[in-house]
Amino acid sequence: MKPVSLPLLVILLLITLVACSPSDSDDSPDNSSGEALLDVAEQGNLDALNALLVRHRPDVRDSCDWTPLMKAALYGHTPVVARLLDAGASIDAVDKGGYTAMMLAASNNHAATVELLIERGAMIDHREDTEGLTALIWAAKQGHAKTVETLLRHRADRTLKDFGGRTAADWAATGGYTEVQRLLASLSDHPSPI
Repeated sequence: MKPVSLPLLVILLLITLVACSPSDSDDSPDNSSGEALLDVAEQGNLDALNALLVRHRPDVRDSCDWTPLMKAALYGHTPVVARLLDAGASIDAVDKGGYTAMMLAASNNHAATVELLIERGAMIDHREDTEGLTALIWAAKQGHAKTVETLLRHRADRTLKDFGGRTAADWAATGGYTEVQRLLASLSDHPSPI
């Protein structure tokens, strides 16, 4: 029987989405622009995002330190991610738990977003603060073969262990994700050039 890890991810995301609102560090007096920027990034509304970026910085944060880039990556809004990066968004910004946009995209199987973030220079092997998970471990733990393949093509370190001593391969085996296990075994021994 496969262990169920998805509910934990859903619970963490719900807590974050409910508990986190724009912080007071935004550059507008009433903070409405910060909230709007976070909202349009989450919704993937590129036209509204462009309008807001004319007057506002791309790295506004909510109370959990999430940025518009993180919200866009979480939902796989790749064109929005690209626009935010073009506007100067910090690619490796971390939230209060140490999560980056890369990790959020990888944990939700948004391989195209992961690819873009890597191409733009995101840290591929960053660890979050709670469990020591990396983007590769997150993707393997969730059984996201396409994202695992993308990360391995770009030389994500498959030997890294979380704080419990488990690698991406260990998590894939625990979950019964045979395609992910195969990828970790085949692509890790002979990574293809980028």
